[in-house]
Amino acid sequence: MSVILEEKDGVAWLRMDDGKVNALSLAQLDALDRCLDEAHDAKIVVIAGRPGRFSAGFDIKFMMSGPEQARMLVKRGAEVLMKIYGLAQPVIAACTGHALAAGALLLLACDQRLGVSGDFKLGLNETSIGVTLPGFALALAEARLDPRRLCQATLQASIYTPAQAAEVGFLDRVVAPEALEQAVQQAALRLGALSLSAFANSKRDQRGATVARVLSEVDANLASILDV
Repeated sequence: MSVILEEKDGVAWLRMDDGKVNALSLAQLDALDRCLDEAHDAKIVVIAGRPGRFSAGFDIKFMMSGPEQARMLVKRGAEVLMKIYGLAQPVIAACTGHALAAGALLLLACDQRLGVSGDFKLGLNETSIGVTLPGFALALAEARLDPRRLCQATLQASIYTPAQAAEVGFLDRVVAPEALEQAVQQAALRLGALSLSAFANSKRDQRGATVARVLSEVDANLASILDV
């Protein structure tokens, strides 16, 4: 399976591992969506990658097979990312390595982002490869990134080391690879001590309008940028 769900002590770990680069294919996105539903009773949700790879972004081979395939995949990505962004539970990203394009957007959709140090690349490289950033990508970037770095991180397609990514806003904290799981557990304990009903209500009020707007506009937006 490309996503494995493990629950322990109120924490649901969604571990992505396709054995390759964790590309976000339709199957991977569907698996993430299904695991999110199955984790509805958990206090905290953690989305983790495989060693060295968080996610390389959308499945490029499938996207390049035709405009209809590209629209289908990117729309499904928007739905899953907005679901994570608006999820009632706190969501922690355990960034185990490279996180590019939609992989970086997955970080932005999570509430707390912990990453590992190392020779890894993180960022939105779309405009460097001829891809227009869709509306949901810009909405996530505007909400989560340092406004002073927004142009650099989006329009200029800058790619960052983990330490630089923390300065820009893709990550909140960088730790040694061997310390990642402990750091996630500590973050889960801290978030789990909050009033989760108050957290959910405030998150809905803070993000609900953005989620609704993005999803209502996604078809028109993708038609305009993907020439479908």
